[in-house]
Amino acid sequence: MDTRTVGVEEELLVVDPATRIVTSRARQVLKTDAERGTHSIDQELFRHMVELRTEPTVEIAEIVRQVVTSRREAQEAASAHDLAVAACAAAPTGLDRLEVTPDSRYADMMVRYGHVARLGTTCGMHVHVWIASEEEGVACLDRIAPWLPVLLAVSANSPYAEGSDTGYASWRTQQWSTWPSAGPTEAFGSVAGYRRACERMIASGAARDTGMLYFDARLSERHPTLEVRILDVATDVEDTGLLAALVRGLVETAAEGSGEEASWRAEELRAARWRASRYGLADDLLDPVTHELRPAREVLERLVEHVRTRVDRAGDSERVRNGVERVLSGTGATRQRAAYERSGAVEGVVDDVVTRTHEAWASPEPAGRN
Repeated sequence: MDTRTVGVEEELLVVDPATRIVTSRARQVLKTDAERGTHSIDQELFRHMVELRTEPTVEIAEIVRQVVTSRREAQEAASAHDLAVAACAAAPTGLDRLEVTPDSRYADMMVRYGHVARLGTTCGMHVHVWIASEEEGVACLDRIAPWLPVLLAVSANSPYAEGSDTGYASWRTQQWSTWPSAGPTEAFGSVAGYRRACERMIASGAARDTGMLYFDARLSERHPTLEVRILDVATDVEDTGLLAALVRGLVETAAEGSGEEASWRAEELRAARWRASRYGLADDLLDPVTHELRPAREVLERLVEHVRTRVDRAGDSERVRNGVERVLSGTGATRQRAAYERSGAVEGVVDDVVTRTHEAWASPEPAGRN
């Protein structure tokens, strides 16, 4: 089979660079973006964040290029209001205020889910991979579930929230897990099994509608894709490219029937997810094949070996090889903590993520290189 198309959605924080506080002024940024005719960004549940989307493509370098372009255009719109956009999965210094985007669906979510909805202030990255059918998609969901926590560990980029170190590499995961429909899923077995589970979640009230089925991976309702949702948004665009390549390789490998590991219970999947959220790549992870704790490097290398054939076929080998060594040297969470050590303040973390978000288009060397 030919290499499948992939697309990325990512959420960005709107920051006031003068105060280093995340601010609910996204409406101004969106308005300016629309007036400029770029239409690079869209609204989200809360007014302190914006969303960008790429078009589907087979080239990971093109995904990176589109992300860079959209981030740059979002920043140009933000600059008109003395604001900045930052690719960071939680608000390190907190928010100036919590403001919901005016929308009847969002308003209903606030009423239905109370304070849980008010915790959904974090920024994720979603990777869409084309699937041939729902049957293929469900089979892939069942096969990739044990590998998703490894991807989370690679993406971990939210150690700070509300002005302090949470002790987690991905605090976003812990906040997001408060939604009753969020988290890992056991094997569905069939499309009927998947639809039955979704219908029961909605009937129970745990999800308002299909858009609120916040599984770590799911079938997209709008596109013929499998959507991996477990990831923190990455500050560095080369990490975005690495994650997109690994997700595609994982789905393509699963579509070929590989990944028939012993079934994982929900309790184990939650444990693997928690450990990835707690430590990122800084400690042992649960091995998706053996169910045992092993060094993060070994588990990540097992993932790379698992998807190697598809990654090689897509021409992404060098990107993945270089990317794996880069994140093993330091994930987004590691780099945020290094910024805190240098500056002695969480405000220094905000400065760092804003700077690194902007570096992709400021660098004389084009982003998206292999």
